[in-house]
Amino acid sequence: MTAPEAVATAPVLSPPELTGHDLRRDAAALARFVDAGRASLAPLPEPVDRSPGERELVRAAHAAGNALRTRFLRAHIGAVYAELTDGRSRRHRLDDLLPAAAEIFPGLVPSAAELAADRSRTQSEKDGHEIGQGLFAGAVLGDREAGAHLLESMLHPTRRAEELLPEFRRTGTLELGAVRIARRGSAAELTMCRGDNLNAEDAEQVEDLETAVDLALLDPEVRVGLLRGGTMTHPRYRGRRVFSAGINLKRLHAGEIPLVGFLLRREIGYIQKLVRGLRTGDGPADTVTKPWVAAVDTFAIGGGAQLLLVFDQVIAAADAYLSLPAAQEGIVPGAANFRLGRVAGARTARQVILRGRRIHASEPEARLLIDDVVPPDEVDAAVDDALHRLDAPAVVANRHMLNLAEEPPDAFRGYMAEFAVQQAMRLYSQDVIAKIGSWVGRGA
Repeated sequence: MTAPEAVATAPVLSPPELTGHDLRRDAAALARFVDAGRASLAPLPEPVDRSPGERELVRAAHAAGNALRTRFLRAHIGAVYAELTDGRSRRHRLDDLLPAAAEIFPGLVPSAAELAADRSRTQSEKDGHEIGQGLFAGAVLGDREAGAHLLESMLHPTRRAEELLPEFRRTGTLELGAVRIARRGSAAELTMCRGDNLNAEDAEQVEDLETAVDLALLDPEVRVGLLRGGTMTHPRYRGRRVFSAGINLKRLHAGEIPLVGFLLRREIGYIQKLVRGLRTGDGPADTVTKPWVAAVDTFAIGGGAQLLLVFDQVIAAADAYLSLPAAQEGIVPGAANFRLGRVAGARTARQVILRGRRIHASEPEARLLIDDVVPPDEVDAAVDDALHRLDAPAVVANRHMLNLAEEPPDAFRGYMAEFAVQQAMRLYSQDVIAKIGSWVGRGA
């Protein structure tokens, strides 16, 4: 019997008992168990070359490791987070917190080597190490004190935005790659400019959108923000503006849509900043918020439709439509499940999210999601009017109070705690992998 065959038939190791109160003893037990599991799987070939038995062994070993991680996190997440942040005196973004957790608590989250190996694979060939990251993020967010601290930490400006701010203030315009930002009067106009792929979302666009939102909020000359899709070079919509086609399914199929860098970052990064504003310090007056307008041309699909739920005014061309096909894709549509029912009602939310109902701007029910529906050639004028009306002294304070009442921070924290776990699991479910493979094969 060869070594791989021997490993493939070996039983999964039994997890140790945890004390539930001794952090160091339990951390050591977790590390030993995870290390033993890694050693047992090391002789296996790459995922694409594994036999069905070997794939089942890997699945069972990872499930056992994640189950022990979950037990450990339930018992110790408060103490773990306190150690990682020096008693919550230091601000770490989630993507900085995870490597620190891997170093200080070995085995608690995937190692850098495991994540690097998975990044080189398509989604169907990954080992699913990101699930461990989702469990950790969910546990942090599920703890009232740790979760609130992390969410506030994510509201601070990114280093990239701070470095680019002097240039933006001087020139009033920046090309960030997937997003262009330009100051016009008191408004910052953010244009999604991925004309070749209909502004389909990926990690680069999330990075650029967060940078642009930070710049708009940091610049004292800006008092109101606008988000709009640019003019397309895509053959099907060449010369037309498009808001967003949602998640980039080709990138997802290729394994290039990360849980932390895309799916979690967009929700607790720039989208949360659109709602809550930017934290420039830890004092009660150290938050900068501004009103935001969205203008929808042609369509807002998936993540594009999710975005509209946080804007203060939404303008749409009469020939545009909205849809949230995440359930058909097999994933969770961000925080839409949290927000859409409040905006459009429970029945409409279920029709849109569970059944894939498309809402056209021209139908009466669209007014639950869109403030102004105008002919396509009048969108520019409607945008100018909206920016002017929202540029008023009392708007900022009142939008802050509206957002506080409609979306209490603790309720958002609780939703995101569950989202982190559920979305991580969905990314690696067989139905999602089969669907995205089929859609990409058809050229979707």
